[in-house]
Amino acid sequence: MKMIFICSPLRGDIEGNVKRANQYCYDVAIKGDMPIAPHCVFTQYLDDLKPNERELGMKMGLELLRRCDGLLVCGDIVSAGMQAEIKEAERLGIPIQSSHLTVEELHKELIEESAAIEML
Repeated sequence: MKMIFICSPLRGDIEGNVKRANQYCYDVAIKGDMPIAPHCVFTQYLDDLKPNERELGMKMGLELLRRCDGLLVCGDIVSAGMQAEIKEAERLGIPIQSSHLTVEELHKELIEESAAIEML
């Protein structure tokens, strides 16, 4: 059984995004792998709206990612937090799959996000 890191948005519609992430977890579990969506777990005791707690949650998520066998990008956008997770998975050589975006769309999102950040 592989442990699969669920990479999906949190900010914005937090309640809806957590609900969608739980559905992504269900889909992975039914297929026989073990999903982990840190943003569904960590938001039970950390407040994502508090910068220091968000940073802690992101740090813990990246530590958890290091123990995973794969990363599944879910949804049709790539947020800044997701971008950090994808870059870390790439750095570690962890296989990346996308449930909604093609590989080309995923890399396009990453390039556009990086360009927007550099402009700031």
